[in-house]
Amino acid sequence: MKLIRQIDVYAPEYLGKKDVLVAGNKIVALEERLSGGYEELNVEEISGDGKILTPGFIDAHFHILGGGGEGGYHNRTPEVTLSQLTTAGVTTVVGCIGTDGEGRDMTALISKARGLEAEGVSTYVYVGSYRLPVKTVTDSLIKDFLTIDKIIGIGEIAVSDHRSSQPTFEEFAHAVADARVGGMLSGKAGIVNVHLGGGKRKLDLLDRIVEETEIPITQFYPTHANRTTELLEACIEFAKKGGTIDFTASEDPDFWEKTDGEVRFSKALKQLLEAQVSLDNFTLTSDGQGSLPYFDEENRFIGMGVGSAKSLLVGIKEAVQKENIPLDIALRAVTCNPARILKLEQKGRIAVGKDADLCILDKETLEIDTVIANGKLMVQEKQVKVWGTFEQIINN
Repeated sequence: MKLIRQIDVYAPEYLGKKDVLVAGNKIVALEERLSGGYEELNVEEISGDGKILTPGFIDAHFHILGGGGEGGYHNRTPEVTLSQLTTAGVTTVVGCIGTDGEGRDMTALISKARGLEAEGVSTYVYVGSYRLPVKTVTDSLIKDFLTIDKIIGIGEIAVSDHRSSQPTFEEFAHAVADARVGGMLSGKAGIVNVHLGGGKRKLDLLDRIVEETEIPITQFYPTHANRTTELLEACIEFAKKGGTIDFTASEDPDFWEKTDGEVRFSKALKQLLEAQVSLDNFTLTSDGQGSLPYFDEENRFIGMGVGSAKSLLVGIKEAVQKENIPLDIALRAVTCNPARILKLEQKGRIAVGKDADLCILDKETLEIDTVIANGKLMVQEKQVKVWGTFEQIINN
């Protein structure tokens, strides 16, 4: 058991100073002050003095197997390790495959997800990659949802990008329909994670499906919404209609803003709020371990970066410190919003009965101090307490 004493709680809504009691992997008490009844129990107390408590971060778009390859074999990025997630505050991660759905496949993705979960964090995956038709694990997409617990959606399906399979409307609509039915039958989100490239068609395929079929706008989860100013404007209009949009965080927003025209998360979120989009309709993900290739005007590869889970906190801090966006609003991007969209009912909030996925931040700097995943201390006072299996060998 763990008792976090007198800490400012953002659930993500601000609840004031509270005592929070964790037993096993659940939050079992959240009170103004807890006293008595614990003397004979083995309770580890954690001081909340000068600290903030938030839900553990949900990174809903992460290349846990690595990504890349656009610049050749040597540009394949490495798999993520446990501490790369936990030191960034990530306690739940959703794995995906991007451009290369051949060198990396679903068996490997699910295996990696199960490995990370065995090490301590919660994991889910999207089935598929950039290309259509979706390469399923079983003989049908709907059956994948019904039989494989880790699969909660499809993606990341690429549109408006020179690296996509250039899907037709019918091909795209059929995959979306199967994801919807598979999600309904299995009680999962059945979400369609859509990679938005920088092409002129933007969200055209998504808009057509909403306009020409009975599939609701909420079935889509388009990512990289802040790739360009023009794409951001189109995505905000999509969100104003009731759709959810996902911003991509950057560990070095200055660099990508200058070299690639990307709109940094803090500015994109401010623009979204000024457009009076619902506070439920946005998220932030890292595109972690994914390659961040940049191309010249003729789409020739000229360089590569690698996504990092640490970019989430960079974005949150900038939103608060540079754009004066309230912390409880910024935190929604990595807590309650992705939890609701992905139907992860035990995640994303600090409340009695929810999973004990928690981050303790320094109140002044918003730097991560301590991370608890499923009730277990993964990082304490900025020191890694639980290493991944092979990290233990390296760090010993």
